[in-house]
Amino acid sequence: MRQYAIKRIALFVPTVLLLTIIVFVLMSIIPGDPALAILSEGEGNYTQRDLDRLRHELGTDRPIPVQYVDWISHAVVGDFGDSFWFNAPVMTELQKRIPRTLELAVLAIVLAIVFSIPLGVLSAIRPDGWLDYFARFFTLVGVSIPNFLFAILLILFLVSMFGWLPPLGYADLWVDPLTNLKQMTFPALSLALYDMAFIARVTRSSMMEILREDYMRTARAKGLSEKTVLIRHGLKNAALPILTMTGWQFGRLFEGAVIIETIFLMPGMGRILIEAVFQFDFPMIQAVIVIIGTGILTINLCVDLLYGFLDPRIRYS
Repeated sequence: MRQYAIKRIALFVPTVLLLTIIVFVLMSIIPGDPALAILSEGEGNYTQRDLDRLRHELGTDRPIPVQYVDWISHAVVGDFGDSFWFNAPVMTELQKRIPRTLELAVLAIVLAIVFSIPLGVLSAIRPDGWLDYFARFFTLVGVSIPNFLFAILLILFLVSMFGWLPPLGYADLWVDPLTNLKQMTFPALSLALYDMAFIARVTRSSMMEILREDYMRTARAKGLSEKTVLIRHGLKNAALPILTMTGWQFGRLFEGAVIIETIFLMPGMGRILIEAVFQFDFPMIQAVIVIIGTGILTINLCVDLLYGFLDPRIRYS
Protein backbone atom coordinates (compact mmCIF):
# COMPACT_ATOMS: atom_id res chain seq x y z
CA MET A 1 0.00 0.00 0.00
CA ARG A 2 2.81 2.40 0.87
CA GLN A 3 4.58 1.72 -2.43
CA TYR A 4 1.33 2.23 -4.32
CA ALA A 5 0.73 5.58 -2.58
CA ILE A 6 4.30 6.76 -3.23
CA LYS A 7 3.98 5.98 -6.95
CA ARG A 8 0.70 7.87 -7.23
CA ILE A 9 2.05 10.90 -5.39
CA ALA A 10 5.26 10.83 -7.45
CA LEU A 11 3.19 10.95 -10.66
CA PHE A 12 1.12 13.85 -9.32
CA VAL A 13 3.97 16.39 -9.32
CA PRO A 14 5.08 16.06 -12.98
CA THR A 15 1.44 16.00 -14.06
CA VAL A 16 0.81 19.35 -12.39
CA LEU A 17 4.01 20.71 -13.94
CA LEU A 18 2.88 19.55 -17.37
CA LEU A 19 -0.48 21.25 -16.77
CA THR A 20 1.23 24.57 -16.03
CA ILE A 21 3.38 24.30 -19.18
CA ILE A 22 0.40 23.58 -21.43
CA VAL A 23 -1.69 26.38 -19.93
CA PHE A 24 1.09 28.96 -20.11
CA VAL A 25 2.15 28.10 -23.67
CA LEU A 26 -1.43 28.11 -24.95
CA MET A 27 -2.10 31.48 -23.34
CA SER A 28 1.05 32.85 -24.96
CA ILE A 29 0.37 31.71 -28.52
CA ILE A 30 -3.37 32.29 -28.88
CA PRO A 31 -4.46 35.40 -30.80
CA GLY A 32 -4.95 38.52 -28.72
CA ASP A 33 -2.75 41.15 -27.15
CA PRO A 34 -3.55 42.24 -23.58
CA ALA A 35 -1.63 45.50 -24.04
CA LEU A 36 -3.70 46.30 -27.13
CA ALA A 37 -6.91 45.43 -25.29
CA ILE A 38 -6.03 47.74 -22.39
CA LEU A 39 -5.07 50.68 -24.63
CA SER A 40 -8.16 50.22 -26.81
CA GLU A 41 -10.49 50.98 -23.90
CA GLY A 42 -11.98 54.44 -23.70
CA GLU A 43 -10.98 56.77 -26.52
CA GLY A 44 -8.42 54.28 -27.82
CA ASN A 45 -5.84 56.93 -28.74
CA TYR A 46 -2.33 55.52 -28.46
CA THR A 47 0.90 55.30 -30.41
CA GLN A 48 3.14 52.39 -31.24
CA ARG A 49 5.55 53.67 -28.61
CA ASP A 50 2.80 53.50 -25.98
CA LEU A 51 1.99 49.94 -27.08
CA ASP A 52 5.63 48.85 -26.90
CA ARG A 53 6.07 50.43 -23.48
CA LEU A 54 3.01 48.70 -22.06
CA ARG A 55 4.09 45.34 -23.50
CA HIS A 56 7.43 45.81 -21.75
CA GLU A 57 5.71 46.67 -18.47
CA LEU A 58 3.49 43.60 -18.72
CA GLY A 59 6.43 41.41 -19.73
CA THR A 60 4.74 40.03 -22.83
CA ASP A 61 7.60 41.14 -25.09
CA ARG A 62 10.01 38.58 -23.61
CA PRO A 63 10.56 35.04 -25.01
CA ILE A 64 7.99 32.48 -23.86
CA PRO A 65 10.51 30.25 -21.98
CA VAL A 66 11.76 33.27 -20.02
CA GLN A 67 8.20 34.30 -19.19
CA TYR A 68 7.34 30.77 -18.06
CA VAL A 69 10.36 30.35 -15.77
CA ASP A 70 9.64 33.69 -14.13
CA TRP A 71 5.93 32.88 -13.79
CA ILE A 72 6.30 29.33 -12.40
CA SER A 73 8.96 30.42 -9.90
CA HIS A 74 6.39 32.74 -8.33
CA ALA A 75 3.35 30.47 -8.89
CA VAL A 76 4.76 27.67 -6.72
CA VAL A 77 4.50 30.02 -3.72
CA GLY A 78 1.00 31.19 -4.64
CA ASP A 79 1.95 34.35 -6.52
CA PHE A 80 0.37 34.31 -9.99
CA GLY A 81 1.36 37.87 -10.77
CA ASP A 82 -0.80 40.94 -11.26
CA SER A 83 -4.03 40.97 -13.20
CA PHE A 84 -3.81 42.99 -16.40
CA TRP A 85 -7.40 44.16 -16.08
CA PHE A 86 -7.97 44.52 -12.33
CA ASN A 87 -4.57 46.14 -11.70
CA ALA A 88 -4.20 44.06 -8.55
CA PRO A 89 -2.53 40.77 -7.56
CA VAL A 90 -4.39 37.80 -9.01
CA MET A 91 -4.72 36.02 -5.67
CA THR A 92 -6.21 39.15 -4.11
CA GLU A 93 -9.12 38.81 -6.53
CA LEU A 94 -9.36 35.02 -6.18
CA GLN A 95 -9.01 34.53 -2.44
CA LYS A 96 -12.69 35.35 -1.88
CA ARG A 97 -13.91 33.57 -5.00
CA ILE A 98 -12.23 30.19 -4.48
CA PRO A 99 -14.31 29.30 -1.35
CA ARG A 100 -17.51 30.21 -3.20
CA THR A 101 -16.80 27.90 -6.12
CA LEU A 102 -15.62 25.18 -3.74
CA GLU A 103 -18.81 25.51 -1.69
CA LEU A 104 -20.92 25.21 -4.84
CA ALA A 105 -19.06 22.10 -6.01
CA VAL A 106 -19.14 20.40 -2.59
CA LEU A 107 -22.86 21.10 -2.13
CA ALA A 108 -23.57 19.76 -5.63
CA ILE A 109 -21.65 16.51 -5.10
CA VAL A 110 -23.29 16.00 -1.68
CA LEU A 111 -26.73 16.40 -3.26
CA ALA A 112 -25.75 13.97 -6.01
CA ILE A 113 -24.45 11.30 -3.61
CA VAL A 114 -27.32 11.57 -1.12
CA PHE A 115 -29.92 11.24 -3.86
CA SER A 116 -28.32 8.97 -6.46
CA ILE A 117 -26.76 6.12 -4.44
CA PRO A 118 -29.95 5.18 -2.53
CA LEU A 119 -31.94 5.51 -5.76
CA GLY A 120 -29.51 3.25 -7.62
CA VAL A 121 -29.48 0.63 -4.85
CA LEU A 122 -33.27 0.53 -4.52
CA SER A 123 -33.62 0.34 -8.28
CA ALA A 124 -31.23 -2.62 -8.43
CA ILE A 125 -32.86 -4.68 -5.67
CA ARG A 126 -36.36 -4.15 -7.11
CA PRO A 127 -35.91 -4.43 -10.88
CA ASP A 128 -38.86 -3.72 -13.18
CA GLY A 129 -40.79 -2.09 -10.36
CA TRP A 130 -42.21 1.42 -10.38
CA LEU A 131 -39.15 2.76 -8.60
CA ASP A 132 -36.86 1.11 -11.14
CA TYR A 133 -38.79 2.61 -14.02
CA PHE A 134 -38.66 6.02 -12.35
CA ALA A 135 -34.89 5.71 -11.80
CA ARG A 136 -34.27 4.69 -15.40
CA PHE A 137 -36.43 7.54 -16.70
CA PHE A 138 -34.70 10.03 -14.39
CA THR A 139 -31.22 8.91 -15.42
CA LEU A 140 -32.15 9.13 -19.09
CA VAL A 141 -33.49 12.67 -18.70
CA GLY A 142 -30.66 13.73 -16.39
CA VAL A 143 -27.84 12.75 -18.73
CA SER A 144 -29.65 14.29 -21.72
CA ILE A 145 -30.23 17.82 -20.40
CA PRO A 146 -27.18 20.13 -20.24
CA ASN A 147 -26.61 21.83 -16.90
CA PHE A 148 -26.93 25.34 -18.30
CA LEU A 149 -30.25 24.52 -19.99
CA PHE A 150 -31.65 22.99 -16.80
CA ALA A 151 -30.55 26.09 -14.85
CA ILE A 152 -32.36 28.41 -17.28
CA LEU A 153 -35.48 26.21 -17.30
CA LEU A 154 -35.43 26.09 -13.50
CA ILE A 155 -35.36 29.88 -13.23
CA LEU A 156 -38.14 30.25 -15.82
CA PHE A 157 -40.25 27.64 -14.01
CA LEU A 158 -39.90 29.32 -10.64
CA VAL A 159 -40.75 32.73 -12.10
CA SER A 160 -43.70 31.63 -14.25
CA MET A 161 -45.27 29.18 -11.76
CA PHE A 162 -44.59 30.83 -8.42
CA GLY A 163 -43.58 34.38 -9.37
CA TRP A 164 -40.39 33.85 -7.34
CA LEU A 165 -36.83 34.41 -8.47
CA PRO A 166 -33.97 32.74 -6.57
CA PRO A 167 -31.79 35.29 -4.77
CA LEU A 168 -28.97 36.13 -7.15
CA GLY A 169 -25.46 37.02 -6.09
CA TYR A 170 -23.76 35.64 -3.01
CA ALA A 171 -23.94 36.09 0.76
CA ASP A 172 -21.13 34.67 2.87
CA LEU A 173 -22.00 31.44 4.66
CA TRP A 174 -20.71 32.65 8.02
CA VAL A 175 -22.39 36.06 7.73
CA ASP A 176 -25.91 35.10 6.55
CA PRO A 177 -26.32 31.28 6.43
CA LEU A 178 -30.02 31.35 5.48
CA THR A 179 -29.54 33.66 2.51
CA ASN A 180 -26.46 31.70 1.49
CA LEU A 181 -28.47 28.47 1.48
CA LYS A 182 -31.23 30.07 -0.61
CA GLN A 183 -28.68 31.35 -3.11
CA MET A 184 -26.69 28.11 -3.34
CA THR A 185 -29.51 25.54 -3.48
CA PHE A 186 -30.66 26.08 -7.04
CA PRO A 187 -27.19 26.56 -8.59
CA ALA A 188 -26.03 23.39 -6.79
CA LEU A 189 -29.13 21.52 -7.97
CA SER A 190 -28.55 22.67 -11.54
CA LEU A 191 -24.92 21.64 -11.35
CA ALA A 192 -25.71 18.28 -9.73
CA LEU A 193 -28.46 17.08 -12.10
CA TYR A 194 -26.14 15.27 -14.51
CA ASP A 195 -24.13 13.81 -11.64
CA MET A 196 -27.26 12.53 -9.93
CA ALA A 197 -28.35 10.72 -13.06
CA PHE A 198 -24.92 9.36 -13.94
CA ILE A 199 -24.00 8.13 -10.45
CA ALA A 200 -27.46 6.56 -10.02
CA ARG A 201 -27.02 4.69 -13.30
CA VAL A 202 -23.56 3.43 -12.33
CA THR A 203 -24.80 2.42 -8.86
CA ARG A 204 -27.72 0.46 -10.32
CA SER A 205 -25.51 -1.31 -12.85
CA SER A 206 -22.84 -2.21 -10.26
CA MET A 207 -25.35 -3.43 -7.68
CA MET A 208 -27.24 -5.59 -10.19
CA GLU A 209 -23.95 -7.25 -11.16
CA ILE A 210 -22.95 -7.81 -7.52
CA LEU A 211 -26.35 -9.22 -6.55
CA ARG A 212 -25.80 -12.12 -8.98
CA GLU A 213 -22.53 -13.18 -7.37
CA ASP A 214 -22.27 -16.46 -5.46
CA TYR A 215 -20.99 -14.84 -2.27
CA MET A 216 -24.22 -12.84 -1.99
CA ARG A 217 -26.25 -16.08 -1.94
CA THR A 218 -23.76 -17.53 0.54
CA ALA A 219 -24.19 -14.52 2.84
CA ARG A 220 -27.96 -14.98 2.82
CA ALA A 221 -27.57 -18.73 3.41
CA LYS A 222 -25.51 -17.95 6.53
CA GLY A 223 -28.55 -16.21 7.99
CA LEU A 224 -27.35 -12.62 7.69
CA SER A 225 -30.02 -9.96 7.54
CA GLU A 226 -30.87 -8.48 4.15
CA LYS A 227 -29.62 -5.07 5.28
CA THR A 228 -26.22 -6.53 6.21
CA VAL A 229 -26.00 -8.47 2.97
CA LEU A 230 -26.79 -5.41 0.83
CA ILE A 231 -24.56 -2.92 2.64
CA ARG A 232 -21.61 -4.95 3.93
CA HIS A 233 -21.30 -7.39 1.04
CA GLY A 234 -23.15 -5.72 -1.81
CA LEU A 235 -22.57 -2.00 -1.68
CA LYS A 236 -19.02 -2.37 -0.38
CA ASN A 237 -18.01 -4.49 -3.38
CA ALA A 238 -19.86 -2.19 -5.77
CA ALA A 239 -18.12 0.87 -4.32
CA LEU A 240 -15.10 0.96 -6.65
CA PRO A 241 -16.89 1.92 -9.88
CA ILE A 242 -19.15 4.26 -7.88
CA LEU A 243 -16.11 5.90 -6.30
CA THR A 244 -14.43 6.22 -9.69
CA MET A 245 -17.43 7.95 -11.25
CA THR A 246 -18.05 10.14 -8.19
CA GLY A 247 -14.47 11.38 -8.17
CA TRP A 248 -14.58 12.08 -11.89
CA GLN A 249 -17.91 13.87 -11.57
CA PHE A 250 -16.66 15.94 -8.62
CA GLY A 251 -13.75 17.20 -10.70
CA ARG A 252 -16.11 17.88 -13.57
CA LEU A 253 -18.26 20.11 -11.33
CA PHE A 254 -15.54 22.77 -11.28
CA GLU A 255 -15.80 22.99 -15.07
CA GLY A 256 -19.59 23.27 -14.99
CA ALA A 257 -19.38 25.99 -12.34
CA VAL A 258 -18.08 28.38 -15.01
CA ILE A 259 -21.48 28.54 -16.73
CA ILE A 260 -23.67 28.05 -13.66
CA GLU A 261 -22.01 30.93 -11.81
CA THR A 262 -22.58 33.17 -14.81
CA ILE A 263 -26.28 32.26 -15.02
CA PHE A 264 -26.93 32.80 -11.30
CA LEU A 265 -24.58 35.84 -11.08
CA MET A 266 -22.37 34.18 -8.47
CA PRO A 267 -19.02 35.94 -7.97
CA GLY A 268 -16.91 32.79 -8.08
CA MET A 269 -13.90 31.60 -10.06
CA GLY A 270 -16.02 30.59 -13.01
CA ARG A 271 -17.52 34.03 -13.48
CA ILE A 272 -14.20 35.85 -13.15
CA LEU A 273 -12.75 33.44 -15.72
CA ILE A 274 -15.37 34.52 -18.25
CA GLU A 275 -14.61 38.18 -17.55
CA ALA A 276 -10.86 37.57 -17.86
CA VAL A 277 -11.31 35.85 -21.25
CA PHE A 278 -13.12 38.86 -22.69
CA GLN A 279 -10.43 41.22 -21.38
CA PHE A 280 -7.42 39.10 -22.45
CA ASP A 281 -6.32 38.98 -18.81
CA PHE A 282 -3.80 36.17 -19.27
CA PRO A 283 -2.47 36.02 -15.67
CA MET A 284 -6.02 35.64 -14.33
CA ILE A 285 -6.93 33.01 -16.92
CA GLN A 286 -3.76 31.04 -16.22
CA ALA A 287 -4.29 31.19 -12.46
CA VAL A 288 -7.93 30.04 -12.59
CA ILE A 289 -7.23 27.18 -15.00
CA VAL A 290 -4.18 26.00 -13.04
CA ILE A 291 -6.07 26.12 -9.74
CA ILE A 292 -9.06 24.24 -11.15
CA GLY A 293 -6.81 21.75 -12.95
CA THR A 294 -4.75 21.14 -9.82
CA GLY A 295 -7.95 20.63 -7.85
CA ILE A 296 -9.16 18.02 -10.34
CA LEU A 297 -5.80 16.23 -10.23
CA THR A 298 -5.89 16.28 -6.42
CA ILE A 299 -9.35 14.70 -6.44
CA ASN A 300 -8.13 11.97 -8.79
CA LEU A 301 -5.13 11.38 -6.52
CA CYS A 302 -7.41 11.01 -3.49
CA VAL A 303 -9.60 8.54 -5.39
CA ASP A 304 -6.54 6.49 -6.36
CA LEU A 305 -5.36 6.41 -2.74
CA LEU A 306 -8.83 5.34 -1.56
CA TYR A 307 -8.61 2.36 -3.91
CA GLY A 308 -5.84 1.01 -1.71
CA PHE A 309 -8.13 0.98 1.32
CA LEU A 310 -11.17 -0.45 -0.48
CA ASP A 311 -9.53 -3.05 -2.73
CA PRO A 312 -7.34 -5.67 -1.01
CA ARG A 313 -5.79 -6.60 -4.37
CA ILE A 314 -4.17 -3.15 -4.45
CA ARG A 315 -3.44 -3.09 -0.73
CA TYR A 316 -1.33 -6.25 -0.81
CA SER A 317 0.17 -5.98 -4.30
